[in-house]
Amino acid sequence: MTVPVTITADAVVTPAGVLRPGWVEVSGEKITGVGVGEPSRAPDVSCPDGALVPGFVDMHVHGGGGASFGSASPSEVRRAARWHRARGSSSMLASLVSAPPAELTRQVSVLADLAEEGEVSGVHLEGPWLAYGKRGAHDPEALRDPRPEEIEQLLGAARGTIRMVTLAPELPGGQAAVRQLAEAGVTVAVGHTEADYEQTRQAIAAGARVATHLFNGMPAVHHRDPGPVPALLEDPGVTVEVVADGLHLHSAVLQWVLRTAGASRVAFVTDAISAAGMGDGTYSLGGLPVEVREGVARLSAGLGGTVAGSTATMPALFAAARATSDDEDEALQLASQVCSTTPAAALGLSDVGVLEVGRRADLVVIDDRGLRSSMRGGTWITPEHSSRDQATPQGRLSPSERT
Repeated sequence: MTVPVTITADAVVTPAGVLRPGWVEVSGEKITGVGVGEPSRAPDVSCPDGALVPGFVDMHVHGGGGASFGSASPSEVRRAARWHRARGSSSMLASLVSAPPAELTRQVSVLADLAEEGEVSGVHLEGPWLAYGKRGAHDPEALRDPRPEEIEQLLGAARGTIRMVTLAPELPGGQAAVRQLAEAGVTVAVGHTEADYEQTRQAIAAGARVATHLFNGMPAVHHRDPGPVPALLEDPGVTVEVVADGLHLHSAVLQWVLRTAGASRVAFVTDAISAAGMGDGTYSLGGLPVEVREGVARLSAGLGGTVAGSTATMPALFAAARATSDDEDEALQLASQVCSTTPAAALGLSDVGVLEVGRRADLVVIDDRGLRSSMRGGTWITPEHSSRDQATPQGRLSPSERT
């Protein structure tokens, strides 16, 4: 017989508001009670100076802790997933960059096994169907136009575990690919694209529902040629990813996105690569060399020095979200929304993303210093901290360097 565990905290963030003080009861893998005030039984765990928030949901992450989801090595994939789980990401998609057909199929097959085991929540294909001119850190030789046959092959190899695909809808066959993937139950994202405003609207009408790292990897807004950003921001059915690491977006743009779309349509993502948590040095992304200096990851100078993902963690992004409001409860609700609730909803993960009865017991204990501990499926996870976990990188990019 499972014995319930009651956790109390100064604040508990729920869909109905912030409960002060509040409590959560966990039995087995599920949340069995949530309430305000003192619980009916003595707490098993007390967090008097902390807040309980939903476990983080990172819908766009390539690796971390020196390990990559694209390695096609089960042990390395587990290492990357567990590194992020130790930082509160109880759910995450394993993101893959563009690769040749045979290699991509092999990567997907390995990740499908691990998704079925529960190590990750599914697979995100960021490419290979991307615009050459907005490829960012993707290998140009791996880019190609979408073909129905290749899509079907990858869906078959994934056995239902591909949850999201990022593509450029303006490519030959792009709009048809959006429809094909959407009809297969895949969340389609517009990204690494040179689509104009109308092409983007057409993609949304065909079933696209996410903007991959909004602004990055797409044309800038122009008053006579608006491009994809306004089309993605204005549609109430589109969730927009942002990499809120202090590098990918100016703080004023981040605030504008939050005001325009609202927290229920904004998902903070790390876009982290294997270098996250590892310090400066030389790494690899999709077979391309990446140099990390002062926390900023770039392709090697010989390949243009393009920004290559990030070294961010979800606790740092949660802190960045909290900093957007001076009201403590409003800040906690907003941060929980963009780091947990919105991405879970965008991916159709109905058992996570909020603290309420019946959901999986995924939660994070946060205080003024950052993440203290976390729980996934009713099991406490030992936190592992690095110097970059609680604060955004210190580097800054000029507008021309933001990809």
